Amino acid sequence: MKSKSVDFNYADFETVKNIALTLPGTEESISHEGTPSVKVRGKLMCRLHDGGEFIPIRLGFEIRDKYLDSHPEIFHLPDHFKDYPYICMWLHNYDRKLLEEILELSWRGLATKKQIMEFEENKKQNR
Repeated sequence: MKSKSVDFNYADFETVKNIALTLPGTEESISHEGTPSVKVRGKLMCRLHDGGEFIPIRLGFEIRDKYLDSHPEIFHLPDHFKDYPYICMWLHNYDRKLLEEILELSWRGLATKKQIMEFEENKKQNR
């Protein structure tokens, strides 16, 4: 049995991780094949793919399809991910503002109603 090649650089996940960790209740973790990830309430929010080329980000199917259509140069969907609520972002071809938007949407799908309410209050106060 041939083992799968794991080829990634932890530094490639730094920006994504740092943005994700600004959201309430997020925590740094280790996921599949020892890749760095961020979780919310123990559920995977995003991680560096073990191939090192992209970052799967948890996102509801309807929202995912909208971003796949509007930003095909940034997001894609490998066959393995089609049945799961994830979108895959190419590693070196993304816009930081768009990344922040996607990560917040991902977080909202995993956070509690209370966490979302407190987050909204904080946003209002910091405007």
